[in-house]
Amino acid sequence: MISTLLVANRGEIACRIFRTCRERGIRTVAVYSDADADALHARVADTAVRLPGAAPSATYLDGDLIVKAAMAAGADAVHPGYGFLSENADFARAVLDAGLVWIGPPPEAIEAMASKTRAKELMGLAPLGEVTESDLPVLVKAAAGGGGRGMRIVRRLEELDTALESARAEAASAFGDGEVFVEPYLENGRHVEVQILADTHGTVRALGTRDCSLQRRHQKVIEESPAPGLSEELTDQLHTLAVRAARAVDYVGAGTVEFLVAGGKAHFLEMNTRLQVEHPVTEEVLGIDLVAEQLRVAEGHPLAEQPPHARGHAVEARLYAEDPARDWAPQTGTLHRFAVPDGVRLDTGFTDGDEIGVHYDPMLAKLVAHAPTREEAVRRLAGALERATIHGPRTNRDLLVRSLRHEEFTTARMDTGFYDRHLTDLTEPAPDPYAPLAAALADAHGRSRFGGWRNVPSQPQVKRYALADEEIEVRYRHTRAGLEADGVRVVHADACLVVLEVDGVRRTFEVARYGDEIHVNTTRLTALPRFPDPTAQHAPGSLLAPMPGTVVRVADGLTEGTAVAAGQPLMWLEAMKMEHKITAPATGTLSALHVVPGQQVTVGSLLAVVQET
Repeated sequence: MISTLLVANRGEIACRIFRTCRERGIRTVAVYSDADADALHARVADTAVRLPGAAPSATYLDGDLIVKAAMAAGADAVHPGYGFLSENADFARAVLDAGLVWIGPPPEAIEAMASKTRAKELMGLAPLGEVTESDLPVLVKAAAGGGGRGMRIVRRLEELDTALESARAEAASAFGDGEVFVEPYLENGRHVEVQILADTHGTVRALGTRDCSLQRRHQKVIEESPAPGLSEELTDQLHTLAVRAARAVDYVGAGTVEFLVAGGKAHFLEMNTRLQVEHPVTEEVLGIDLVAEQLRVAEGHPLAEQPPHARGHAVEARLYAEDPARDWAPQTGTLHRFAVPDGVRLDTGFTDGDEIGVHYDPMLAKLVAHAPTREEAVRRLAGALERATIHGPRTNRDLLVRSLRHEEFTTARMDTGFYDRHLTDLTEPAPDPYAPLAAALADAHGRSRFGGWRNVPSQPQVKRYALADEEIEVRYRHTRAGLEADGVRVVHADACLVVLEVDGVRRTFEVARYGDEIHVNTTRLTALPRFPDPTAQHAPGSLLAPMPGTVVRVADGLTEGTAVAAGQPLMWLEAMKMEHKITAPATGTLSALHVVPGQQVTVGSLLAVVQET
């Protein structure tokens, strides 16, 4: 029997596994890097062990260090979570060699399937060798790991070498393995996967399907179970292939077999020898706890005689600290307040006051809704996201709500090209026109007209805010009757709550302020000074860092005086385990280059200047 479990992972992953351990009476051990010293997973575990450093390669990817932590904390079992070392056969062997229980498949099964190239060979497939024009488009893919890292679509042959180099660098950083391969890229298929569960007594079960077609950067954003619209024949085929893949490597534990479905046919992609981020939708539909099943299997128990019965539909959305309108740029800062309505499941590694840093994945949480029908589950999840309180860095919340309500999704006609087609429309700014006024009135509450710096009393009071890329000016007046704004009746205004009546319709605004950062319902504003700072101006053509991170590469031969073309890649930043390409804003000459590889930069740092010609 397992008594003390170390989770070799962090954040939401570790917190989710700890929850099951508490329910089963198992003591928990967390590991944390210096960047995660105050992280939620380190606080909620019974015991926590420091991994000195911040970079993943020196902390969460150092298997020897984690095994030592398990021994020091008195753990008798290790769960790898998902990501990092979860598909590392050498780590699994190290855990077993130390006399600890490994919560996962045998190292041999990991070895056979964790490398996507070997997995394809096992299924009778093979990656492309020399790529020709007729093979395009192709997908460059990391052989180890997942989560969309180390993947690049190539549509032009001359882009292949750059894509290979970039994918290798990203894969090595994320997984400690820079091996990549090339395969045909199937446009606009559906990404469908099958949950597998196997015990040590020869039972292998396929626990239904999941659709994970809505993806950004090849990383899933919205997932659901069961996958809608599949014929019974195709579903049976998917289950049969998944079980065949698991039996081929004597698989044990929870795993996932992934397919691309196109033209009514299933194309094998890979087998992930671990629990997946999207496993909660399967749990909700089947009424089981997959982590508890993993623990039972590791203790030698057989699976239940009868498979669980599916009921209803579940949908999951991944909430990221990122800006989808700016090439999904990750966002950092303090998560001041985070709360979701009752009625949905929340898996998260953050709570009020936590810092979102630059070192790890920007996912804040997963929200999961379950209902008797798909329509009800989708509506419930969209409503919960819309009403959630998220005060802090920008997130993809609005994108998730719009995606869930998009006709292509509600009618189950989506595919992996969904965001390629619709991202511009889905990220079109649609701010509440009265949010800035509510912010200004809340700020004005209780202020004397004659104290401190003020506008001329006979003139309207003026406030300026930044909303996305737009600067907004708000005017209101102090009168004997209170605060007034043109065309709007101010029913109530205090520092936290503003009630306005517009054309006879009363609207309520909750206002929260954290320095210059203001949240009005779901709208995020930045208060601007009355007079702009002239020193904050940059020369035309300045390239500013869109996020904090590390300059990992500068384009070959790029120096001051180099001629560049609009859209040409100039350098790459790494932030939150992803590479982000910085391109020339116009055709011209690189008149200044302010960074070198390895340099750390903050948001707004001047990287380079391109003088347009």
